Amino acid sequence: MPKHEFEVAMTCEGCSGAVTRVLNKLGDVTFEIDLPQKLVWIESDKDVEVLMQILQKCGKEVKYNGTK
Repeated sequence: MPKHEFEVAMTCEGCSGAVTRVLNKLGDVTFEIDLPQKLVWIESDKDVEVLMQILQKCGKEVKYNGTK
């Protein structure tokens, strides 16, 4: 499974909690959140556009950095 890196404008635990909630609803994904660096890594076979749309549901600015 590819590991995708996203930059998400998270500023607090509440922001990272929102990211966790939307990603947990997806199911079949593994993810890591680095709040100080504002990064989210997602391992998933889902299309990048789908992952972007899910992350944008948090109401934060999201940028795709590529696969790692």
